[in-house]
Amino acid sequence: MQNHIAVDIGASSGRVVCGTLQQPGGTLSIEEIHRFSNGFAEQNGNLYWDIDYLVAEIVKGLQQAKARGIERCTVGIDTWGVDYVLLDQEGARIHEVFSYRDSRTDGAIERLHRNISTESVYGKVGIQYLPINTLYQLFVHDQAELEAAHSILLVPDYLYYRLTGRKISEVTIGSTSGMLNLHTRDYDEDLLSVLGLSKEQFPPLTEPGEPVGRLTEDLAARGDLPDCEFIAVASHDTASAVLGVPANSEKWGFLSSGTWSLIGVERGSAITSKEAMLRNYTNEWGAYGSFRFLKNIMGMWLIQKVREEYGGQYSFGELVELAAQEIPFRSIIYCNDERFMNPQSMIDEIRSYCVEAGQLVPQTPGEIARCVFDSLALSYYFYIQDLQQLTGDNLERLHIVGGGANNGLLCQITADLLEMEIHAGPTESTALGNLVVQMISTGAVTDLQEAREIISRSFQVTSYIPKGMDPTTKEAALAQFARLQVVN
Repeated sequence: MQNHIAVDIGASSGRVVCGTLQQPGGTLSIEEIHRFSNGFAEQNGNLYWDIDYLVAEIVKGLQQAKARGIERCTVGIDTWGVDYVLLDQEGARIHEVFSYRDSRTDGAIERLHRNISTESVYGKVGIQYLPINTLYQLFVHDQAELEAAHSILLVPDYLYYRLTGRKISEVTIGSTSGMLNLHTRDYDEDLLSVLGLSKEQFPPLTEPGEPVGRLTEDLAARGDLPDCEFIAVASHDTASAVLGVPANSEKWGFLSSGTWSLIGVERGSAITSKEAMLRNYTNEWGAYGSFRFLKNIMGMWLIQKVREEYGGQYSFGELVELAAQEIPFRSIIYCNDERFMNPQSMIDEIRSYCVEAGQLVPQTPGEIARCVFDSLALSYYFYIQDLQQLTGDNLERLHIVGGGANNGLLCQITADLLEMEIHAGPTESTALGNLVVQMISTGAVTDLQEAREIISRSFQVTSYIPKGMDPTTKEAALAQFARLQVVN
């Protein structure tokens, strides 16, 4: 029996999960063996991740695995995208790791595209224009530090390096940089030139499923860690989450619902049409030659910050219950407004937005939460319409995976708006997608189709059937959200 360990680190928390394929029956069981918090902190006016802390927490998780009797295992790592690490020739960090929520990239998109047109860049990379993209982060980074960088690694690639000593550039996380050329399948020379960088500063591209290596000599000599074989999984957490979707319908969409909401479809090719560019859709690289054509939405970050401001006195479940008691669509925000990226007070920012939009201003925790959930569901509705127009496909089902799949109110509002069946779950789809790449790599599972069948019979999925919505209420809500989109 093989043991596979998924290290899955999001913007607010991380977990180390052990997966075991049970025979007979071919079901997958998972056990969380370590969980830890994550977050950025301000230092000297900038926002940084504590990357050494993350390395230490991974090691703690592997220690827990050994303590539970796991002597040998494979290990895969996935994290959020776009953030990077600069290393000198000796492999030491040149600078601490900026968080994508740092305001240093304000205005970077406009400044960079004075050097190269948006149309040219989108045709090359097919990635949406967001100030958080690595492309824009590197554009504003100190030039002397960039020139001194012997290697540039994105976060999960750096974590592999710290644990194995090998530098890689895994393709799914690499695509979030906005610098991978769809046609050459390598870092784009023109964009590197604009940044004053060279291709040699990036390790060779590595596909999901390729072996990375084993623990460094120092770590292996400790004796309290398993014999670990590290495998490059789909290192972007969204890429892993989509691999973990238990889909069996040909025409399905996904919503990976966590700190960010990523809504899209899985395809065999990218869409780089002018209309896709104008609507700011992205083509992130997936495992096994796939692409995720999707839209980024601010996501559960909104309610996470709201809950934090209430001092944690309400659980997420309690906020959902309070929201369910409120009148729907009284207050609506455009979730992707930049003012919600990292405000001093999310509650105040939501209220100010509603004042400026001439709406009723939410006051109570239930009203604030209802505003967030209604606004997210309306975002999903409009972006699904976009996706269907841009791809030419009429979707039959939407799969919601990740933590947001537990929000029954949001799932039902979305089903009612879309008039489409929603399948919610599994919540741990990212860890599952991480695990199945390991299992396919080792031959325990034949291919992705078999893996998704295994996930489907191993984990509970909740169906939400449209219950119908008052036509007048729906029409008014859609019209109001459409007006807010135009303003933004």
